[in-house]
Amino acid sequence: MALNEAIHQMMAEDPSVFLIGQGVKSPWYVGNTATGLLDRFGEARVIDTPVSENAVTGAAVGAAIAGMKPIVEHPRMDFMMYALDPILNEAANWLYMSGGAVNVPLVIWGIINRGGEQAAQHSQALHALFAHIPGLKVVMPSTAYDAKGLMIAAIKDKNPVLYIDDRWLYRVKGNVPKKIYSVPIGKGAVRKKGKDITVVGISYGAHQATLAYDELLKKGISAEIIDPRTVKPLDIPLILESVKKTKRLAVIDTGWKTGGIAGEIIASITEKGFQYLKQAPLRITLPDIPAPMARTLEEEYYRPLSVQSIVATIETMVRKNKK
Repeated sequence: MALNEAIHQMMAEDPSVFLIGQGVKSPWYVGNTATGLLDRFGEARVIDTPVSENAVTGAAVGAAIAGMKPIVEHPRMDFMMYALDPILNEAANWLYMSGGAVNVPLVIWGIINRGGEQAAQHSQALHALFAHIPGLKVVMPSTAYDAKGLMIAAIKDKNPVLYIDDRWLYRVKGNVPKKIYSVPIGKGAVRKKGKDITVVGISYGAHQATLAYDELLKKGISAEIIDPRTVKPLDIPLILESVKKTKRLAVIDTGWKTGGIAGEIIASITEKGFQYLKQAPLRITLPDIPAPMARTLEEEYYRPLSVQSIVATIETMVRKNKK
């Protein structure tokens, strides 16, 4: 409901904001995040589209260049791949190619789906791909408070923001102010204080890391939990300050290992603070294979992101070289 409230408030405040995408009329697609928008704002500002990701996203880019503030919704992030041309070649480059004269105030809202035997084409977390592109900001909230605040910040931004949320987080509740507020893009948050290891969690990974905190304490391990909230740009100074204290680093990312955000964070910290590390940093990610469909295989595929697995992996790392 936090995300729904953010969109309601911004559409009420600014008539140039509109929502466009597949299934914005249907809770089957976007949960309760679009509830009431159509009744309140009408079909001119809540536009339910055909299944044509490229055309719909291209129309949103054009509207943004013309001065509107579209939120283009992709209910399954996997199929944003059909919209790579307007996102990567157009939206990301217009400000630069125009010498700063043309802004593209566009929110591209992609939803990660997981589990439920959805298989390889409906389960992919592709945030690292978009974080690689100059001209795009990429935000990934893990709490209800940040879900609202980052969406508002994304809508207010003058250039394209990828807003990526994880459907597994839709069941997470939290205290959310009724007022309009922004969470700054590019600023992370320390979720839990600790001294033995810095654990950086991306989106659902931050949620799981926070749940693992108490279990690690029971085992005598004090973990500092950091949620970057934004994966482009990353708040490297916040993470580095923590690593200076803890001397260890583990990163939990809900994407694949190779070429992922976990590796980017570790590389950045190693470049800037290698001297602070007592041991090699650790990546906790999904295996480098497509998501299986069979339930038993799916359970094994997602096991690295379970609280029990996170606790066991971090405990093994810390015990190995704890002095």
